[in-house]
Amino acid sequence: MDTKFSGSANYVASRNLMETVNIAVALQKPLLIKGEPGTGKTMLAQAVADALGKKLIIWNVKSTTKAQDGLYVYDVVQRLYDSQFGNAGVDDVKKYIKLGKLGEAFSADEQVVLLIDEIDKADLEFPNDLLWELDRMEFYIPETKETVQARQRPIVIITSNAEKELPDAFLRRCVFHYIEFPEQEQMEAILRVHFGDLEEKLVKQSLTAFYWLRELRGIEKKPSTSELVDWIRALVAGGVDPARIEKEIPFAGVLLKKDKDLQTLRKVK
Repeated sequence: MDTKFSGSANYVASRNLMETVNIAVALQKPLLIKGEPGTGKTMLAQAVADALGKKLIIWNVKSTTKAQDGLYVYDVVQRLYDSQFGNAGVDDVKKYIKLGKLGEAFSADEQVVLLIDEIDKADLEFPNDLLWELDRMEFYIPETKETVQARQRPIVIITSNAEKELPDAFLRRCVFHYIEFPEQEQMEAILRVHFGDLEEKLVKQSLTAFYWLRELRGIEKKPSTSELVDWIRALVAGGVDPARIEKEIPFAGVLLKKDKDLQTLRKVK
């Protein structure tokens, strides 16, 4: 089992990213990952977990998510329902306490990787409230009068699409890395991970067309890595001759998801 992250069979990581991950693990600090959608931020956590032999726990953040949700939830409605219908065990409060994702990470017997995905979707108080819990590495459940202490400090990876600015106090406590959109050479390596036996000409023509499209003036939503992978799957499934890609963009709707962007493409292709 590796003690340092050096990428994985399913994830192509730059040297800078690998070094940043290992520094965050060594310092026991949360790793904050930013980058445009489709650059592999979420997949990084799975790759780290796989490489280090750790369990991955994923906490998907929503606009309504509170830090408390990650600790535990007391299902008072279910308890009231059980008491009304005379169900056994209603006096056992522990039955109605369900740990959240952060609570699961704290309670795990072995160190886990905790992915807090898209933290920028939550309200402004969430990041600082979250750091409070991560700093203390414990929380109190008043309903059961118990304190849950972390057995092992989890490896925390936090992703953000930069939809809103995060508080300075939060940023000071994190190790930060911005995942740049892959250069063409690295993107080819990523494609080889997904498609081991692609025709060489198809790879070259697809990449040339893809990067040309990303740089095309007027494109509002640039296609991402995941859309490139889907597009190549479509090209293979459709039996498209690579030579055709020099003249047009087949199945453009796999790459472009806005009417305006498709219209922009039609003007030049």
